Amino acid sequence: MISLLTGIDRDHGLRSGLTGYLAAVSTAVGVGEESCTVDLDAPASGYIALDVRLCRYPGRDMALVWDERHGWAFAMETHSGEDLLVLAYLGGELVPGPARVRGFVAAIRDAGGAPGEPVPPDLRGDRRELMDRLRRHRRVPWTPFPIRTG
Repeated sequence: MISLLTGIDRDHGLRSGLTGYLAAVSTAVGVGEESCTVDLDAPASGYIALDVRLCRYPGRDMALVWDERHGWAFAMETHSGEDLLVLAYLGGELVPGPARVRGFVAAIRDAGGAPGEPVPPDLRGDRRELMDRLRRHRRVPWTPFPIRTG
């Protein structure tokens, strides 16, 4: 028996909600779940590799990244393996619908890049609010894709 005070239920809820949300967004942007990873450390975050190229950055891979502070960002992989370079933030809400994220990617792709210097929005709320927003995306039965911890 496991005490509910251990946080396992909370972790499972976050894992199943976030993986379900990333799966829905990855489908909306036209890539499969094999393109997704999630990190459950604080702040929780997710990554989706995109099949998008920008004319301003030929030969660079693009990705969507999400975290519980800033929401979605459109980012570019570096050649050196360093952190991603954020080109734009979606803003507005922490857990927007997959169609809105698809529109964000399409707008950047169609423009050939993002204008100006990206400013990260502060969208964080409390963890309970995040769990409520992710609940509608929960995967039942839960099926994993790569998860990074620690």
